[in-house]
Amino acid sequence: MMRRIQPYLFVLPVTLLAGVLIYYAIGFTAWASFTDWNGLTEMNFIGFGNYVELYHDPLFWTALRNTLVFLVATIAIQAALGLLIAVIAKERLRGSSFFKAIFFLPIAMAPAIIATVFKYMLEANYGSINETLRALGVIDQGTVIQWLGADLGVWSIVFINVFQWMGFSMMIYYAALMSIPEELYEAAEIDGAGWWRRLRSITIPSLRGTTSVLIILGIVGALKTFDIVWLTTGGGPGGSTHFLSTLLYEERSNREAGYSSAIGMVILVIAFGLAMVQIKLANREGGKR
Repeated sequence: MMRRIQPYLFVLPVTLLAGVLIYYAIGFTAWASFTDWNGLTEMNFIGFGNYVELYHDPLFWTALRNTLVFLVATIAIQAALGLLIAVIAKERLRGSSFFKAIFFLPIAMAPAIIATVFKYMLEANYGSINETLRALGVIDQGTVIQWLGADLGVWSIVFINVFQWMGFSMMIYYAALMSIPEELYEAAEIDGAGWWRRLRSITIPSLRGTTSVLIILGIVGALKTFDIVWLTTGGGPGGSTHFLSTLLYEERSNREAGYSSAIGMVILVIAFGLAMVQIKLANREGGKR
């Protein structure tokens, strides 16, 4: 009898800890999302009032659109560049170890530092990027490119995030590439397959599991991205670069705890839904093999 319950005893502390710190917090947030609450006084149950208000809030739809654009763009770009650099690094070219370290270096830096540096580089009037473009004659002396403005702000944030986390995708792909048998590449080369054909027929299919993990991590990371956005644009101008995470923070700062809890539940549902879709697609691909 003791032998049967012993495994459950080992996982019991972790289960209890997760139940208190994670699932209780989720349950409390779900309940708070149905209330009119400022975070201090008594909760007033209002049903789906907060969700109805979200539906009619244009700022929420802007934040949702920015979040989804950021999610898709960063996952796709980081995966593509990470895989490309990992494949090149695997060739063991001269200096490849140095370049792997260079690409991996931004991960060791705090996002707050990277965001602050890029904020000054992308500043419209005296930022180093615009000054460099003026010095090279790419743009006129009086031209000002609003890199952190309403039109380019989200894409600048995408670039900053890719700069920091592309090295992570590269190292994960590189580790996975080391597990692919060299015999497969040798046989394909004997059959006349070129570099691109080997990449498409051997490398990419062999890395499906790794890609699925990176996509799930990318989904979670994109939905909780906050520091880069807040330290570069602060959600502005006019809320045009708000993400769901920054909108949640701003509403909570304004004592709209019930409304911000509703935003939090939207983030949870999106993360859970996208993760389940990705897992299902990965299992389907595994079943075909």
